[in-house]
Amino acid sequence: MQRVNLSTVSEFVFVGLSDAPEIRLLLFVLFLLIYLATMAGNITLLVAIGTDSHLHSPMYFFLSNLSLLDLLCPTITVPKMLGALLLEHKEISFSGCLFQHFSLIVVVGTEIFLLTVMAYDRYVAVCHPLRYPSIMSTKLCAQLAVGTWATGLLNSLLHTSLVFTLSFCGPNKIQQYYCDIPPVLSLSCSSTHSRELVILVVAGVLGGGACVVTVVSYIYILLEILARNSPGIRHKAFSTCGSHLTIVCLFYGTTICTYVRPSSTYSPQWDRVVSMLYGMLTPLLNPIIYSLRNKEVKCALKRVIRLTQSP
Repeated sequence: MQRVNLSTVSEFVFVGLSDAPEIRLLLFVLFLLIYLATMAGNITLLVAIGTDSHLHSPMYFFLSNLSLLDLLCPTITVPKMLGALLLEHKEISFSGCLFQHFSLIVVVGTEIFLLTVMAYDRYVAVCHPLRYPSIMSTKLCAQLAVGTWATGLLNSLLHTSLVFTLSFCGPNKIQQYYCDIPPVLSLSCSSTHSRELVILVVAGVLGGGACVVTVVSYIYILLEILARNSPGIRHKAFSTCGSHLTIVCLFYGTTICTYVRPSSTYSPQWDRVVSMLYGMLTPLLNPIIYSLRNKEVKCALKRVIRLTQSP
């Protein structure tokens, strides 16, 4: 195996989103507001699910895991970006970059697998409603949740080891606002072809498998909905499934554009935009999508708001 040198580059420097002071201040305020709104929305949703007994079901158990991931994802990257915009502190240590990269891939991978589990949950709820409580037992839900987190962790360990055991001995400017796979790989002075191939294969197999399970689940759901004659059942099914499907399209589309492609197609400007979609916009929209399209969640949120306003 090729000997590597991890001590040549001791820190990386993020390329700023803008060098103009007035633009940096505007971006700081904008991203700070988005971050605070994301925190408020997901924390409120977690509190609503935790305090309302009507929401103690498998669907909302998985939704609470999704909200937790949506709290973690921007928290890993946005504070550092805000510091760079306001204080121009764009440096990050090698170990700090490694930890940020590892944490982000854990969250992104776990969310992909969690959305797949949520698709299976909706399939059982719509296609096997009478057997739903026995199939989606508390034990199975806990096992599925632990499995998604464990798979995300193992996936991140593999990707992080492949990227950060390369040699970094030249340029250290990352063309991104956080330590992501494509821009970090582009800085290596080692040959990255074989590792890129492994990353693509692993991401393709895991991501492709998750997509297949999700698509098959929704095909069965659609066939079941069309086979029923009750408008009420159709409306309820479309309501709960529509929220999840909207999130799936947003998240899968942006993450696939980022990770399941060779580094030769890497474009710093385009990748910054795409990464903001899944790293900042999706976590902001998830609680909004679920609260707007779900009567049970809206009722629970109203109760939480009344409790916070009461003396």
